[in-house]
Amino acid sequence: MEITRRRMLSLLSATGLLAVLPSLPAVAAGSADFAKLIANTVGIFGGTAESNARPEAAAKLKAIEDTARANLKAMADAADGELFKGLPLGTSDVNLNASYLKVYEIALATRTPGGGLDGSAETQAKAADALEWLHERYLGDQSKGYYGNWHNWEIAIPASVTKTFALLSGQGAADRPDLVRTYTASMDAYLRYGKDGDVDLDSRFHTGANLADITTNRILQGALLGDEARITKALENQLTVFATIDPYQLQHNVTDGYYADGSFIQHSSVAYTGSYGKVLLTRVVQTLKILYGTPFANTDELAPVVQGWVRNGFAPLIFEGWMMEVVKGRAVSRATVTGYADVAVVVEAVTDLSDYSEGEAATALKGYVKYVDSASPMPLDPAKFVSPMSVVRYADILADASVEPADLNPPARSVAFNAMDKHVHRRPGYAFALARSSDRISKYEYMSGENLLPWFQGDGAHYLYLAGQDQTQAFGADYYTTVSPYELAGVTAPVEERKTIPQLYDGKLWYDNPGHPLNFTSSSESQNKYVYFPVGTNDVSGGAVLDTYGAAAMTLSSDVAYADRAKLPDDFVVYRAATATKSWFMLDDEIVVLAAGIGDEAGRAVTTTLDARTALPADEVTVTGELSDGSRLSGAGEAEARWLRWSNATRKAAVGYALLDARAPKLKIGLEEVTRSRRAVRLTNPDTSAKLRVFTAVAEQPAGAKPASLAYALVPGASEAQLRSYGKGSPLSVVANSRRLQAIRHRGLGLTAANSFTRGRHEAAGLSIDGPASVLLRRTPDGLTKIAASDPTMDRDTVRVLVRGRRLRKVSADEGVRVSQVAGGTIVEFRTHQAYGDSLSATLRG
Repeated sequence: MEITRRRMLSLLSATGLLAVLPSLPAVAAGSADFAKLIANTVGIFGGTAESNARPEAAAKLKAIEDTARANLKAMADAADGELFKGLPLGTSDVNLNASYLKVYEIALATRTPGGGLDGSAETQAKAADALEWLHERYLGDQSKGYYGNWHNWEIAIPASVTKTFALLSGQGAADRPDLVRTYTASMDAYLRYGKDGDVDLDSRFHTGANLADITTNRILQGALLGDEARITKALENQLTVFATIDPYQLQHNVTDGYYADGSFIQHSSVAYTGSYGKVLLTRVVQTLKILYGTPFANTDELAPVVQGWVRNGFAPLIFEGWMMEVVKGRAVSRATVTGYADVAVVVEAVTDLSDYSEGEAATALKGYVKYVDSASPMPLDPAKFVSPMSVVRYADILADASVEPADLNPPARSVAFNAMDKHVHRRPGYAFALARSSDRISKYEYMSGENLLPWFQGDGAHYLYLAGQDQTQAFGADYYTTVSPYELAGVTAPVEERKTIPQLYDGKLWYDNPGHPLNFTSSSESQNKYVYFPVGTNDVSGGAVLDTYGAAAMTLSSDVAYADRAKLPDDFVVYRAATATKSWFMLDDEIVVLAAGIGDEAGRAVTTTLDARTALPADEVTVTGELSDGSRLSGAGEAEARWLRWSNATRKAAVGYALLDARAPKLKIGLEEVTRSRRAVRLTNPDTSAKLRVFTAVAEQPAGAKPASLAYALVPGASEAQLRSYGKGSPLSVVANSRRLQAIRHRGLGLTAANSFTRGRHEAAGLSIDGPASVLLRRTPDGLTKIAASDPTMDRDTVRVLVRGRRLRKVSADEGVRVSQVAGGTIVEFRTHQAYGDSLSATLRG
């Protein structure tokens, strides 16, 4: 049976996938090549004699050996209660996990051909002895284990242990089958969120990237034990991560995984492509490599699915080698991992995937690897790849003159990741990423002392990436460190001081109240729901795409904790959000932002930040503009501005802000040097300070003020002359800006775009829209009329739009779109039932 990529991605459930996919060939009892699985694993992590003889692998080999020798010294210098100096054991799961990782790193050096410790029986014996020592004292006694983070016990420690045994397998005195069996029994027992020592697909802990990690561990354990049934069961479990999530037919009640629109969710409601998503990508590609050449291999069927993830899920979120912030959850606060480092992980996986792909797919993947290398201002360091073999494959792609660098994105692209409430809009000179939230998707993720100041990251925060820049100077952890959490770009927030979780709860990293009926413990469902990643309470959050143009809509709301405050403990602190109805219309030269009903039901003062940008302190940054009386603005202060322009002459970068209201709003314009500890956003960041020059443009509303509106355009790379052109006679106009309807028109593009937020009919520039809905209509130079619509609530059966004027006939339309002519125009009816925010479109002529 041939399973095409299109068919594979259209499968709506894990059950459907397993029913049609012949991915687990029948394996006769005892015929499985366990030795091959182990050899493949050793080759992945240690390389081969052939790969390691290549000069490109030298830096990776040196890194492996240097790490092992440093670990051996730390082992020799260890005090009582330590295996490695500085890592006391007995109460710290973090130190225990780190100790197991160091043992793996030692064993790895002994199976790295060409390295100075390759084949060292003495070193291998030390690694094996260390495993035995750790189990006897700190892992084997179940009554003393499982403190701290569950992930260390169920995933991280087993990963290091299992790989270490694979590396030591067949290596004389270090090969200890009895110890493997002992450890496997312990690891099964520590799988406490599983079932009978195995994966439980109904467990909320055994999903997505976590499931891929656990099952990969169990595949290797099966190979080490010669347990074919264990391998087969683990593969069957892992197959479920390849199935596209159907939110209307959830399997095992799991929302974690990839969606039809390219979204990826982990932790049930967190947009996570850039962290857990890349872990899942890495792990499944490693599994393909581990299985290669064995009876369990299923590369032909599964590789096309992973190719789809890369093209539709990852590529839109990578800009010039940088992973966008909107899909990183709490990982945005990690000062030691930049967006470039995130992408390096993806590039390694794509490099390996290309080797297991064929024809056009392989060519496209290799072209993308070469493109990312050429587009990134920061050279990728292949010595940080996991595998020496990947280092060599990467070098071969870069050296292959027949491979042309080619982005997987077209030059202009607008992508509505509505399943995870995100939108990405790309043009040759910039990329715009928007983070929304709803009663489906979390406002932010805080956990384990990471992302301490997250409160408004999902409230319409945006990130405008400019081409040709080093994004570490514009975004990343230092952006969150130096920019006020209340004045992130695009955010509307009440004027109040909020406290971090450790500040609120006596230094603890979570709210602790196990005696309450809601049972607040470190990883309880209540902790997740109200502390770690709370969703909003608004149902309107979505948007539509037509060709390369996009519209997005959102109503601000308080989170679920505020809504449920009456049933929460008295000492549990909740915060109330401001109110606003917002739209983003994404065009060619500009992104238009409309906001209405900006205010606060509690009467607090409110701020709306048009943008926030950072630069190095030594950069030549200026802010200019034009005031409402026609005079010129220069520098920071308060002003009623018609337009502003931020410019960094040092980096040759600029962004303009055209105010589109009839009356210029009063703005607070800030340009200050900020120095703050990186631990302000993550407790375990290096104890160093970020120092940046921060620009903000903020519209302020005093306490008790009536709800306000705001309309402006973000104009990447704008000149002053271009910004002046947004005045009278501009092709861009605001048609409506209220809580019910927001719409714009661009005569030059022939485009009308609208978001309606309430039920009933809404009139906008020749369109009569049955709301709530997001609608774009474009009249092209060749006489066609194109229209697209989506349901931003995801619960409507039909969206109906009347296009007023002459009657139009259908040229083409998506399935579920009906076109009919009536007196005064044309009705286009979009069947949005179970479309989950997807855009439906039609092309008309008349």
